[in-house]
Amino acid sequence: MDIPSNRHSLTKIIATLGPASANEATLAKLIRTGVSVFRINFSHGTFEEFERMHQLVRKVSQELGRHIGVMGDLSGPKVRVGKVVEGGVPLAKGQQVQFVKPVTLTSNDGEVTFSTTCSEVLDEIKPGEPILLDDGAVRLNCVSNVGEGESIVVTAEVLVGGLITSAKGMNLPETALTLPALTEYDVNCLKFAVEQGFDFVSLSFVRNGDDVRQIKDRLRDLGARPQAECVSDGLPTSSFASYGSGAFIPVISKIEKPQAIDALEEIVQETDVIMVARGDLGVEMDLAQVPVIQKKIISECNNQGKPVIVATQMLQSMITAASATRAEVSDVANAILDGADAVMLSGETAVGDYPVEAVRTLREVGLYTHAQRRLASNKGALPAPPRSSKYRTAALACGVGAVLRELDAPLAAVWSSHGGGASYLSQLRLTIPIIALSEDPAALRRMSIMFGIWPRFLQRPKLTTSFIKEVDQLILDQGWADTGDPIVVVSGQPFGRSGLTNDLRIHYAGDHVDLHS
Repeated sequence: MDIPSNRHSLTKIIATLGPASANEATLAKLIRTGVSVFRINFSHGTFEEFERMHQLVRKVSQELGRHIGVMGDLSGPKVRVGKVVEGGVPLAKGQQVQFVKPVTLTSNDGEVTFSTTCSEVLDEIKPGEPILLDDGAVRLNCVSNVGEGESIVVTAEVLVGGLITSAKGMNLPETALTLPALTEYDVNCLKFAVEQGFDFVSLSFVRNGDDVRQIKDRLRDLGARPQAECVSDGLPTSSFASYGSGAFIPVISKIEKPQAIDALEEIVQETDVIMVARGDLGVEMDLAQVPVIQKKIISECNNQGKPVIVATQMLQSMITAASATRAEVSDVANAILDGADAVMLSGETAVGDYPVEAVRTLREVGLYTHAQRRLASNKGALPAPPRSSKYRTAALACGVGAVLRELDAPLAAVWSSHGGGASYLSQLRLTIPIIALSEDPAALRRMSIMFGIWPRFLQRPKLTTSFIKEVDQLILDQGWADTGDPIVVVSGQPFGRSGLTNDLRIHYAGDHVDLHS
């Protein structure tokens, strides 16, 4: 099956901004190649730098006529070792080191003593619990925890040695931490994201539903979440796409702690989007468990109709190499086949030597994988309906899937004022693109993370027939369909009324549309 060169993958691509990509020329190339959302990592940089990157994305995406989302990634309660002497301190197997609350400069003169960026954790480490440094490369075991208050001293034995430099990550996978979900810095970042008009915020180290509710409450206080539950089709729904055009920032919960797996169903229910953050997850858990956990998370998100992102080390080798490894390509394809809405690049686009090539690799893998899915789907069963199919719009979406299959249509188009109709169609995991049209730029950017959705701006037509004519012109101008191809068009009667998607029509590309009918 030929892959059209003017199309992007149905699985969305998220790219992290950094020195390698935060310039106009590279941003434009990344967008043209297939990026639909950019991530700004609040762990690295200043607010001035974050503002510059955000404005740059807005400028370039507007020039290209694309609706690109921007995600602000909160650091969360990430624990790191404190200041270490220049050159670092080597740790050897069998050596004992100490962790203390007072800020100290760690050196290799006599006893090795570390401070941490979050001294409260020392209250909670118990003997026998592991202490992992530098993403698990250096492994220690707590021997004792003595003292109280500011005098606490945690002594640990090195099991696997290595060089420790300043600010290396510190993971405590078996310690029951009671840290708040949001640090003071996170709160400041959240306020900044709201003021700047970010499209998504991601919360690191989510442990349970309470952590998600905490950030949602903060966003409500800042005016970026509705005060009441959204109602769609007369029934309550938590779908972020169904909220109106007022200020609204969806929450992305990053799953990277064992506690989150135990509370997975609750977290998915409470949040708007899930991210499988395999970096810290692979440190906090047995690495062999991560692939199966990934599938479990994706399945739960698909069941609940929530978008899900797979992240970390998707194409790690492409930070320094111009092409990916076979294992990396297989990893990406399997995430797509599992049902991920999006895959995310981190260092590959933030600091890598080949950011555009990395995005192109994701795009090509996605295009080929979905082309093969479409061939298989034409011979198999219909896609399963969304979990929320009791809603009128969701029920109509199920019908759209059946009609598209019978017609072998190349695409569908939906008027989706705020993204609700697009969300339900996305949940079907169709093998063709869905053109989602709206006059609300913020809603279009929120749709940028949804599987299979290509958001496009359109002034609200007055009649369904004029909408169909606009769609017809768009798809022919863009080369998305040939004259005579069947196109399924979804909207509502009366046209454009929010929350009222009730009209399905079959249109043949290039057919004359009577504006008076």
